[in-house]
Amino acid sequence: MTNIWILEAEKYVKHILGNESTGHDFYHCDRVRKLAIKIAEGEGIQNTTIIQLAALLHDIPDEKVSGTEEAGWKRLEDWFSSQNIDHETTEKIKEIISQISFKGGQNAPPTSIEAKIVQDADRLEAIGAIGIARAFAYGGKKQQPIYDPAIEVRQSMTLDEYRNGKSSSIHHFYEKLLKLYSLFNTKTGKKMALQRHQFMENFLEQFYKEWDATI
Repeated sequence: MTNIWILEAEKYVKHILGNESTGHDFYHCDRVRKLAIKIAEGEGIQNTTIIQLAALLHDIPDEKVSGTEEAGWKRLEDWFSSQNIDHETTEKIKEIISQISFKGGQNAPPTSIEAKIVQDADRLEAIGAIGIARAFAYGGKKQQPIYDPAIEVRQSMTLDEYRNGKSSSIHHFYEKLLKLYSLFNTKTGKKMALQRHQFMENFLEQFYKEWDATI
């Protein structure tokens, strides 16, 4: 039955997020699932069913793709009901999903190993080459500039400021992406994150040289 749930979750996420253009599409969710499996293996976790389901479904309630969190959670609840997934499993998945978002740095750390693993997998997707591509896709969708030197980097933000305040795609590196390496939960996740973090630092160094037309 659990394998059927995973296959059905794949189909569902493809259907809902198939045309999503902010970097929160099916392929993102599928990569989070694959990364979560690798982290789980590194941390000695053998049963990954709930981890895989949470990873695949984690963006369904996100207001960035569902309009509001309420609408997203309702959509997810309806899917759970259609699959006859037991209450204990759905509650565990919902708990993981509710704990993994960055939310401007305002979210409390995850409480379960499963949530820590899925959060680390999702954060791997926010950094490195994929993270850079997703940052600019999302910035373009929000009609933000690539970079504006006149804008100050925001050091602390409310959730509303994080979602709606004035920023740029390059500023997003300093307001979120470069902070993530120090926030990984697992040894496996942090080890996997190092090269991606360094890649972003190298990218920014090159970006500023080209921005200033020095090379």
